[in-house]
This record gives sequence, structure tokens and C-alpha cells, in this order.
Amino acid sequence: MKFGKWIGGGIGWALGGPLGGILGYFIGAAFDTNSQPGGQSQAGFSGRPGGSAGYSQQQTSRGDFMVSLVVLTAAVMKADGKVTQAELNYVKQFFVRQFGVETATDGIRMLRDVLKQQIPVYDVSRQIGQMLNYSSRLQLIDYLFGISNADGNVHANEASVIEVISRNMGISDTDFNSIKSMFVKKDADSAYKILGISPSATDDEVRKAYRKMAVENHPDKVAYLGEDVQRAAKEKFQKINEAYEEIKKQRGFA
Repeated sequence: MKFGKWIGGGIGWALGGPLGGILGYFIGAAFDTNSQPGGQSQAGFSGRPGGSAGYSQQQTSRGDFMVSLVVLTAAVMKADGKVTQAELNYVKQFFVRQFGVETATDGIRMLRDVLKQQIPVYDVSRQIGQMLNYSSRLQLIDYLFGISNADGNVHANEASVIEVISRNMGISDTDFNSIKSMFVKKDADSAYKILGISPSATDDEVRKAYRKMAVENHPDKVAYLGEDVQRAAKEKFQKINEAYEEIKKQRGFA
């Protein structure tokens, strides 16, 4: 399946409405026309948002997630008024690992086009919040912070845009701040911030917070999105475990 076809339909899904679906289809068809032998697009349009009929549930979910990455990646990259090569390299490397070199090239081309557009962040974020499960949304926020931190610094404007995206996707402030704490400069309370609690929390509250984070961020919950997404989820899960172990060591409880 060509990347352009389902990402085009997915943009229609993200923006919502029949017009968005048709626009997404033609964007996708343009990609596929350039990549099919003889320049002929083989895409089909179902007449509804979301693109072609006949996708399996797994393909649709994975496509929706990747479209979310492209659209929201553009929103975050534009937030500080410049798009750096480090950010583009981060995204390209992710796509290469996930889809292979040829498809990654199409993805970056699509991203460059989306970067030129005005992105309705509120509307897109709300739609994504309705379409993806909570664990996938958490992983999306983790990915966006990874982009922001690609040049070694999470810019304040980028962090603000990610926060807007997070809230409109229905992610709690506690979970947002937990992920953010994994990317900003560490301080004495970093382990507590990752678990979404304060240093004054009781031992029982620490254990409860850890169990909640472990359930929400378990890598198995995003396995359907592909190996690279699951690998990133494992890295986030490890940070949660390390924070918990650090607190246990500080407090001396098992």
C-alpha cells in the first residue's frame, strides 16, 4: 500500500467532513501518481472521509496515527518560527525505521507541504483524541517532545503548542507533565514529576501512581502501531520504571 494514498485519506479524516476527505484523497493521489509506473494513480475514493474502502482495522488505526504525526509534527515544528534540519532528520529517521527509505521520502515530502499550510491545531487535536486510544495519544505526545528536543532544547513555544495539542486530545495535565519531565532539564523532583505526584505523596500514593503510569504506558498497548512506535514506548516505560526505582531508593521501601 502506498504511503500517499492512506496518508491523504487520513488528512481528510483528521480535518473532518466530506471536503476534507476529498482534499485528502487528491493530495494522496498526487503522491501515488508520481510513484506508480507510468504516472497513473491507482487510488480509489469511497466518497467519505478517511479515503479508500477496504482497509482492515489495524491498517486504518496505524494510518490514522501516522497522519496524526505528520500534521501535528508540522504544528510543533512551526511553533518557534523556524524548522531546523535536526528536526527534519529526527522525523525522517523515524519514518525510515518505520516504513523504509522510499516511503519515508514520501512522508517527508508530505510534511514539507503541510508545513506550508495553516494547521487547525484545535480541531485536528480534538479529532485525534476521538480516534486514537489513550495510550496511543500518550505516545504521540512523547514523539512530539522528541521532535522539539531534536536540537537539544525544548523551545517554550513548542512546549506550549504540544500542551494545547495534549489538552485537546483529552490527555490529563498529570500525564502531559509526566512526559514533559522526561525531556526537560532534570531537577531534584524529576522522578516525582514523571510519576505525576509531588514529593509529599505517601508511599502508598507513590505505588498507586506507578501502577497507573505502568498500565497507561505499557508498550503492548501501542504494538499495533508498529515496531518503532513500540520501541519508543519501551524507552518511555523504562524512564517510568527508573523514576519509581529512584523514589523507592530514596525512601527505602520495597
